[in-house]
Amino acid sequence: MIDLLDLAAELVDVPSESHQETALADLFESRLHTASHLAVHRLGDNVVARSEQGREHRIVIAGHLDTVPANNNQGARIEGDRLYGLGACDMKGGLAAQLATALAVDESAVDVTYVFYSCEEVAAQHNGLKQLFDLRPELVAGDVALLGEPTSATIEAGCQGTLRVKAVYKGERAHTARPWKGLNAIHRLGRVLESLNGYEGRRPVVDGCEYREAIQAVYVEGGVAGNVVPDEATLTVNLRYAPDRSPEEAQSHVAEQLEPYDELIIDDHAQGAMPALSHPLLRTLITRNELEVRAKLGWTDVARFAEHGIPASNFGAGDPSIAHTRNEFVERQEIELVHGALLDLLTTGVD
Repeated sequence: MIDLLDLAAELVDVPSESHQETALADLFESRLHTASHLAVHRLGDNVVARSEQGREHRIVIAGHLDTVPANNNQGARIEGDRLYGLGACDMKGGLAAQLATALAVDESAVDVTYVFYSCEEVAAQHNGLKQLFDLRPELVAGDVALLGEPTSATIEAGCQGTLRVKAVYKGERAHTARPWKGLNAIHRLGRVLESLNGYEGRRPVVDGCEYREAIQAVYVEGGVAGNVVPDEATLTVNLRYAPDRSPEEAQSHVAEQLEPYDELIIDDHAQGAMPALSHPLLRTLITRNELEVRAKLGWTDVARFAEHGIPASNFGAGDPSIAHTRNEFVERQEIELVHGALLDLLTTGVD
């Protein structure tokens, strides 16, 4: 029987920072080839393993192989039932639960596709799941998907949208000894920043999950020289919005918060995903294992599944609040809970 914490430690000990996942992809491909019930496919550093048993339902179980850059935390360290190391929380604990499930279930009540993909932690253009949807969509098709992002072994349903915009404010240059002859573009930000500081976001409840909207200033750019009144300033803000808003509504809302600007530039925009908890596979997983359900307050690749008509939720080991930190860790109990719930769903099927 596989010791799940030891398996997670083995995965942590294989470096896999974004764009450097080949060694870990090789490990997954090799292990999955030992499972005769799975057909294994490789596209770059993306590994897909599928059962073909003709079941009524197909579930996609997915996880990203990459980690953020190291922060003097390379290598696994086990203390009791806790594993420390780069990617332990995000998301090699979840990957261990998924890989162990793939190897353990040779005949399932539902068909299953395991997707282990690259470059989730970097720009969307590099995302391995995106590549699979673009190049081999038939490999990642399914009725419902579970993404192994850290959720402390709860269901974090759907995800929020994220919108980043740059607002440009114009002024007029002048000597700082005679500022009344110009217009200070940086000073124009004062009222806007004060308004953002007092912003109280919506907290809509969608499908029983409470989302919390927020908007934050993340960059300020401006200035010409130490003795010149600046004639331009740029404020970059990030809006996290609930999935009941459309992308157009989100853009309109953020524009209202930044008025009066001279130019608004959309820097990045990714739509959220509705919870979609009514699918029988998700409902069975939740009720039979008495899982807590809450909203996903960040953006994850569940939105990519939702975009292709596949309802998806986040379900993995690890506390999401410590992901990407130097001392990230994962608990044995959470890996075992995720593994046990996946085993139960695959072997028993829908209630």
